[in-house]
Amino acid sequence: MTETHQSPIWHPFTQHGLGDPIPLIARAEGARLYDAQGNCWIDAISSWWVTTHGHAHPRIMAAIRAQTEKLDQLIFAGWTHEAAEALAAELIRITPDPLTRVFFSDSGSTSVEVALKMALGYWFHIGEARSRILVMEHSYHGDTIGAMSVGARGVYNRAWQPLLFDVGTIPFPAEGREQATLDALEAACAAKEAGHTPAAFIVEPLILGAGGMLIYPAWVLAEMRSICAAHGVLFIADEVMTGWGRTGTRFACDQAGVIPDILCLSKGLTGGAMPLAVTLCIEPVFAAHLSTDRAKTFYHSSSYTANPIACAAANANLDIWRDEPVQARIDALADAQAAHLAMLSADVRVENPRRLGTIAALDVVQPDPGYLSTLAPRLIAFYRERGVLLRPLGNTIYVMPPYGITAGELAQVWAAIAASLEI
Repeated sequence: MTETHQSPIWHPFTQHGLGDPIPLIARAEGARLYDAQGNCWIDAISSWWVTTHGHAHPRIMAAIRAQTEKLDQLIFAGWTHEAAEALAAELIRITPDPLTRVFFSDSGSTSVEVALKMALGYWFHIGEARSRILVMEHSYHGDTIGAMSVGARGVYNRAWQPLLFDVGTIPFPAEGREQATLDALEAACAAKEAGHTPAAFIVEPLILGAGGMLIYPAWVLAEMRSICAAHGVLFIADEVMTGWGRTGTRFACDQAGVIPDILCLSKGLTGGAMPLAVTLCIEPVFAAHLSTDRAKTFYHSSSYTANPIACAAANANLDIWRDEPVQARIDALADAQAAHLAMLSADVRVENPRRLGTIAALDVVQPDPGYLSTLAPRLIAFYRERGVLLRPLGNTIYVMPPYGITAGELAQVWAAIAASLEI
């Protein structure tokens, strides 16, 4: 069923030495991927968590086509265009009032880099010596240097350890350990010694993605935000994966009543059709950089900042959220995920079944658990041969499909997972 090809491409997160086949996909529609021979795979992980409404959504594709006829690219340093202005205005409208400024970039990693630079620039320009970043254990925020620095240290970044800056790590609030996490954050935020006074705390709200789909309660997120506010520590919410309905609400922070000082968005921002990211911030962060002194300029950009075609895709995505019953689709998918997960929860080969919104996950009992579990490559191959795209995190299997996946397609995904417990 798998069509393979020889290519000079070096693929991400792929060990080519294992010789695994790499399917060549020709087209996609809804939750399905097709090769040139007509073989089909159900995309059960939204092509790395980006595709929300489904592949090749007609409204998003139409917006992209229309924009290509008007403006393809524009320098964004001192220039602007209609698609970016419309997108920024709508983002400000749908996010909490304290978030007043929108900075464009091109990926989740760069949105985090922007957030870290905003936070450090804020303290630098107001003349207060705060430079330490606090992070949560097991977190992942991307693969650029700053984003790696605020993520968990391990197999993802061991080779580049000399490049990473030091951070303060707060333990993950596992069930029964929530108070220990809050106490640790309180102590870290209260630190006053030179070099340890924190500038910001960055967190994946409610669920840690690449860290193993680890879920923690909304009340803990709310308490962490309160602790940061009490000590003047900037609170950065990385909603690159959690945003756009994945956790059951448009943004995960909504479930905790949390308003971050800085908010990172990407992935589903364009419905998954184009690379684009934004970092929103409160007015004081922007104001700290506002001056007649050019030295206080926020010196960050990329060549494709606020690309007009990507912005057009994002505007179409926001139109879909406004005009169509997206929340109802999310709720229905969440219920279906819960039902499928429940049917495997009693299996002795399964532990820690869990769900948050449209995301469902479970751990397969293994003698070698963790990201480098020998089970993962076997599972990936098993699913691929059965027409399903799943990419387990070690012995953690998760399902995060587009919201338009059909009941039959979802049933096929879970049937493959059930069958895979036998291997």
